[in-house]
Amino acid sequence: MHGYEMIQEIAERSGGAWKPSPGSVYPTLQLLEDEGLIASASEGGKKLFSLTEAGREAAEEGPEAPWEEASRGVDWEALGEIRQAGFGLMEAFGQVWKTGSKEQREKAVGVINEARKKLYLILADED
Repeated sequence: MHGYEMIQEIAERSGGAWKPSPGSVYPTLQLLEDEGLIASASEGGKKLFSLTEAGREAAEEGPEAPWEEASRGVDWEALGEIRQAGFGLMEAFGQVWKTGSKEQREKAVGVINEARKKLYLILADED
C-alpha cells in the first residue's frame, strides 16, 4: 500500500474523523522503515510499504488502532451537518468565483472573511 492509500484508509476507518496529512504520513513511514518495522518497494513509480515480521509483532503488542480512538465519541449526525454546511458554503463561493463579476468576487471574499471572524468570536463568547 502506498502513502496516499494509507491516508484514505485511515480516513475511511475513522469515519472521516481523522485524515492525516502527507506531511505527517511520509516522515512516519520513513521512521518506521528506518526502525525495520516496514519495508518499501517501488512499483509503477509508487513506493509501496508493507509490514516486516518485526512490524507485525509490534502491531500486535501495541495499543488499539488510532482510528478507533479518533472516532470514539464522535457525534456523527453533527459531523454530517458540519460537512454539509461547509461543502454548501464552498459550493456557493465557487459559483460566485466562476460566474461573478470582480465586485461580486470581492464581496464573496469579504463574506468568507467575516464568517471566519464570527466563528472565532463564538469561541470568545462575544457577539
